[in-house]
Amino acid sequence: MNEVLRQVISDAITSDLSDPRLEMATVTSVDTTPDLRYAKVYFTVLGDDEAKEDALAGLKSAHSLLQGRVASETRMKHTPTLTFSYDDSIESGMRIDALLAEGEAESGIGNQ
Repeated sequence: MNEVLRQVISDAITSDLSDPRLEMATVTSVDTTPDLRYAKVYFTVLGDDEAKEDALAGLKSAHSLLQGRVASETRMKHTPTLTFSYDDSIESGMRIDALLAEGEAESGIGNQ
């Protein structure tokens, strides 16, 4: 169900919304509660902290449209209430890669 919701919301953002704050936003995953009453939508966006805040504001302003799209596309008994959260896993991964590369450079690994 998480993947179905991710696809429906992603499609709605790209086809139904013309909000410039969401042009670079990507839905990375959706986590639903076991009873499917709530769904946390994780997104990422290219840019700085202002771009993240703008994208979050854009998603919140489009909440009812996205909620309606989920209801019509999934035809679930209860449509999950959507909440939005920035997915920082990509940034965390990039930081870890940079730290590992820095450690390798300092220790001489890979320079043999």
